[in-house]
Order: sequence, then C-alpha cells, then structure tokens
Amino acid sequence: MENVLAVLNLGDLAHAFSKMGMFPVFDVAYYIVSILYLKYEPGSVEVSRRSPVASWLCAMLYCFGSYILADIMLGSSPLDYFQYNSHILLASAVWYLIFYCPLNLFYKCVAFLPVKLVLVALKEVVRTRKIAAGVHHAHHAYHHGYFIMVIVGYVKGSGVALISNFEQLLRGVWRPETNEILNMSFPTKASLYGAILFTLQEAHWLPVSKSTLILVFTLFMATAKVVMTARHSHGSPFSLIESWTCHLLFGSPLGGGEEDNHHPHAAAAPSSPLKTKEELSEGARKRKPKKAE
Repeated sequence: MENVLAVLNLGDLAHAFSKMGMFPVFDVAYYIVSILYLKYEPGSVEVSRRSPVASWLCAMLYCFGSYILADIMLGSSPLDYFQYNSHILLASAVWYLIFYCPLNLFYKCVAFLPVKLVLVALKEVVRTRKIAAGVHHAHHAYHHGYFIMVIVGYVKGSGVALISNFEQLLRGVWRPETNEILNMSFPTKASLYGAILFTLQEAHWLPVSKSTLILVFTLFMATAKVVMTARHSHGSPFSLIESWTCHLLFGSPLGGGEEDNHHPHAAAAPSSPLKTKEELSEGARKRKPKKAE
C-alpha cells in the first residue's frame, strides 16, 4: 500500500489529510446529519414542541453519545466531553436551527439531497477519525489490550446507535426490537471492521501507516455512505460476504441478515427517504402502529 501511494505521490496527501483539523467545518457537518436523523424519528418534532429540554438532550446524545459511552467504558466521567464549550454551543445551535428555524428553512436546505450528500461525506471523515482516536486512546490505557482497543474504537465510531434505546426513553418511546447489537446497520458494522483494522495497525500487524489507513478507510466510508444515501438504500456492501461467512461458520440462512429498501418511509418526516438504517431498523418501524408516535 505504501509503495502504491509513493508511486502515485499520495503519501504527503495522506499525511496532510490525517493532520487536518475537524473543527468547525467537519464537526458542523457531523452535527447537522446526526440531528437530521433525530428529526426523522417518530415523535421527535412533537417532543421538541412539548419539551425542548428533552429534545436538546436527545440531540446531544446523537452528537456526543459515542464520547459519553467510551468515557464510561474507560472509567472517565460521562460528562467529560461537555467541558468543550465551543462544541456544545455549536451542536446546540444546529439543533435549534433544525427544529425551530422559521418556515423550516434551515432543515429544508440541509435536507436537500445534493447538500445532504456532501454533509454525509464530511460526517464519515469525522467517524473515521473517531475510530482511530478511540483505538489510540485505548492503546495508551491498555497497551496490549487489543480487544479493548477494538471495543473502544467500535463505540467511538458507532455514535448514538449503541445507546439508541436509552435515547428513545428520553423521547418517551420504547422499542427494544431496534437494539443495534441485534440488528446492526452498515455504519455500525463498518465501525467494528474499522476498529479492527486500526487495532492491527496500532499493534504493527498491519504494514501500513496510520495516515494511509485513515485516508483509505475514509474514502471507502464516504463513498459507500454517499451512494447508499443517494439510492435510499438500507443494505450493506458487506452483506454478500457476511451472508456466506455466517452460513459457513454459524449455519445462518443465506441472505437473511440484510434488507435493502429504495422506497420512502411512509411514517417519517417530509424528507424521510433520506433516513438510513443507522438510526432505526426499517422493518421494525413499519411494524409499529402509528399511534406509537
């Protein structure tokens, strides 16, 4: 990989990309897309009118849930990330504009598909950095704890998905069938695979530099998510490999683990086709009565 990048003269590009700051442009994109997904959730708009505090807490979980969960796992305070006032204020401003902007102008702008595709790509840049940072942080705390590195990187990349049931309780909703561990979405699976790759790199078992791995994994994630969002797809690029692997190793039925839907969600907000499986299992939503909202 390094030789290929050297031939293409991309080594310096990979290094510069890995050192590029995320605040504020990339972080803003991350907050916008995350809170957009919150607004697509059934009942979230009603909660924002009835209880702005609950809506704000849900938005903060969508933006910073991965930091909170990772801090708990590593023995730090779950409120530790809230010391960064600029990030909290920026995420709060995005939350207010998406839910309360007059005529829904801000929401309509960022939910416009071409704009959203750009924001989704930028969000994946942040996701990759969070995975790499989580693995690196765990490596310093547990130098040979490779499973811990994978778990922390996985948690950092998965975002609010792993604590979505707790977030639902803040909105007065309980859907245990949407447990992300039981029904993993593509971003959650990709975060796990990415955490494994970065752990192998951190342990010097993967013959590639961290900057190169960050660049390559970011390109893969951004491309995959942009294509899936543009096609309103809920499938996974890994589905075929996973299906055969699980069939051979665990006796799982072929083709039974993924779904791919290119149709709009009937019960979601106006821009519901843009919602992905990252936040909610599509099948579970369709089985839920409308009065649950």
